[in-house]
Amino acid sequence: MNWIKASFALLASLSLGLAGCGQQSEQGSIQGAATGSTYQLMTEYLEPAADKIWASAGAIITVEGEQDLQPTTDEGWAAVVHSASVVAEGGNLLMLRGYAADQADWVEYAQGMTRAALKARQAAIDQDAEALFNAGGEIYNVCRACHNKYIVEAGGI
Repeated sequence: MNWIKASFALLASLSLGLAGCGQQSEQGSIQGAATGSTYQLMTEYLEPAADKIWASAGAIITVEGEQDLQPTTDEGWAAVVHSASVVAEGGNLLMLRGYAADQADWVEYAQGMTRAALKARQAAIDQDAEALFNAGGEIYNVCRACHNKYIVEAGGI
């Protein structure tokens, strides 16, 4: 009789566990969706983060001399790490339903932006100013190419 109770308890536990797994898969299959316009994502999320990367790489030459833009403190580098992480995730966000213009070139550009931003993040972690400058250039090139196709050619996003 004890084996019947034990078997029933095991069967009940297994059934509940499988039911929970089914619910998890349903929830896991829900696709994310945009919470605003592509313009908002670009101007409120991506642009400020990209600007931080670009403002932290290279140098500016003025009448007074050359001004190195690289961060000079650990906190400054950490801010660049954060901004590069935002840009990297922004590439993923751009592929969400509601932001993605199409599933062709748009996805290529979004993935390229993520790859370049991950290089920028690693450069900031390593506090490597030259690598950050190069990664910032890659981010710029991906952004420019995408804007040329989707803003200039198509008349806007």
